[in-house]
Amino acid sequence: MRYHLQLIKMLSALSIICSSYAFADAPDLSREDKGAIIASLNNTLTANYVFPDITRKIASALQDHLKKGDYDSATTKAEFARKLTDDLVKVSGDLHFFVGVDSKWIADFEAKANPALKAKIRKEELNKLEETNFGFDEVARLKGNIGYIRFSYFADPELAYETAASVMRFVGNTDALIIDLRYNNGGYLEMAQFLASYFFSSEKDQLLFDYYYNEDGKRIARGQWVLPGLPGKRMVEKPLYILTGSTSFSSAEWLSYSMKKLGRATLIGERTAGGAHPVARKPVNRDFFVQVPIGQIQDPVEHGDFEGTGVQPDIQSPSIRALPLAHKLALENLAKKDEAKRAEIEWLLPSLMAAIQRPQVDVTMLKNAAGKYEGRLLVFDNGTLYYIWRERFRVALEPLGDDLFAVEGVSDFRYRLITSRGKVAALERVNRDGSIQRYKRHD
Repeated sequence: MRYHLQLIKMLSALSIICSSYAFADAPDLSREDKGAIIASLNNTLTANYVFPDITRKIASALQDHLKKGDYDSATTKAEFARKLTDDLVKVSGDLHFFVGVDSKWIADFEAKANPALKAKIRKEELNKLEETNFGFDEVARLKGNIGYIRFSYFADPELAYETAASVMRFVGNTDALIIDLRYNNGGYLEMAQFLASYFFSSEKDQLLFDYYYNEDGKRIARGQWVLPGLPGKRMVEKPLYILTGSTSFSSAEWLSYSMKKLGRATLIGERTAGGAHPVARKPVNRDFFVQVPIGQIQDPVEHGDFEGTGVQPDIQSPSIRALPLAHKLALENLAKKDEAKRAEIEWLLPSLMAAIQRPQVDVTMLKNAAGKYEGRLLVFDNGTLYYIWRERFRVALEPLGDDLFAVEGVSDFRYRLITSRGKVAALERVNRDGSIQRYKRHD
């Protein structure tokens, strides 16, 4: 059995919108109706929630709210579901909890024994996943032969296998790899297992995640290990950097956490959200369902987790600056082992430093730089300095320092402004091979 570990806010926002429309004209819920729903909810939590002691606290708290009339203002099913969600999260401190209203989903859930309906639902799920490329938003080869993968959720590998495998093949020949999980909301832990397996040898058994969960009253224990067979080549020795942020959640956190504990990745960014528990969606009655944490996962080294506290990165950085910082660190570490990389690092470093901390440039100097330089023209337009040649080609100059500028779309040369007596007197082209051409100002 596979369960989602996914960000509650996305699901709750969608479900609340849908349920609000679906039951906008529904009759008011009586206090007796609400009491019956709470009783069914407590039964569902007793059979599935991973922490029995907290289940008893939840049951007591919900009954107290009911008796005090705290739910009387919730006249629709959607409003009542929202209040129940708030109280479940408040009592448990677990962001995975969510109560929703979706009679169609419950009918489909109960009818899943029908093979034809199950296949139809599976097909609809596949179509939705394909529209988002199974969560893989970007795969690239960054400057210096650094691989980069960014994805927003962990799709079911049974459906996303080919896409995930092609992504890993693409980065197979890079010298180091950055996996961007800053905005990843979680999903199937089996996809995390699949991706993590690429970074370990198949010759030795390696535990990645160890966990147990409840399934309608039954306790099931299992572990997830490095897979023995993979499409494409493994990257056992490849340096790995994982980017984290405050919106990294569940499976994204688990991949980061376990790879850190195993000493296989360097984490860069911000502390993650702190949602460690696997969840399942369970019917409460014909209209209501609850998303409930059903288990507890443990890391393979210290057998701990990060519920409520999040995963701390190895290198703290504002998440918005984490990518250029990781890129810089990857190149610097490669240069320590490879003399041939050092010249390339020195060339790439200014642009990476500018991305990490945008340089402050004197606007007055930019304005004064506008003018003619031996067949070349600089124009200051709306806060940006532009380089124009042959009266038709125009590209922006991006600041890399006080007087050094990258040329839009160009990687083999840059421009430096040469000042004399407080004025821009020349334009200097700095080539990647170290050579320089200087163009005097003519106006």
